[in-house]
Amino acid sequence: MIERLQNKEVTIAQQLRSVFQLSYAVEAKLIHAIDFPPLKRPLEEYMTSSNDFFGYVKGSILVGVIEIIHTDNFTHIQSLVVDPSFFRQGIARKLMEFVLDKFDSTLFVVETGLENGPAVDLYHKFDFKEVNQWDTDHGVRKIKLERRQYN
Repeated sequence: MIERLQNKEVTIAQQLRSVFQLSYAVEAKLIHAIDFPPLKRPLEEYMTSSNDFFGYVKGSILVGVIEIIHTDNFTHIQSLVVDPSFFRQGIARKLMEFVLDKFDSTLFVVETGLENGPAVDLYHKFDFKEVNQWDTDHGVRKIKLERRQYN
């Protein structure tokens, strides 16, 4: 089940941070990142964020999260993470479907590490197209993808 998460509540923020930490530790290895800023995100940043967080809950356990910024002009997928214990169960796909169905945007944008094959493959399956690549100050090659929808 997918539900909106109340990230301002400390217990929810702790659960969010836990899933992010587990997932980003795997991503850091995939993209060969030595210094990976998402792993340094403090609990307070989850609690004070104005972004929207939606979680995939299995039983009573938060196992996946999609974090977005939605405006009148676009929806930016800030993060999409799944607890590694629940990889390959379609959770990321379901979270993507949820956001694409729920938010009426003509433009969806996402960025990820170029070497994060599972993420890049997922976005391509949803018709996201590459629009840019660049190197970060942290030595990570990133890719930006966009999906345009016309109503």
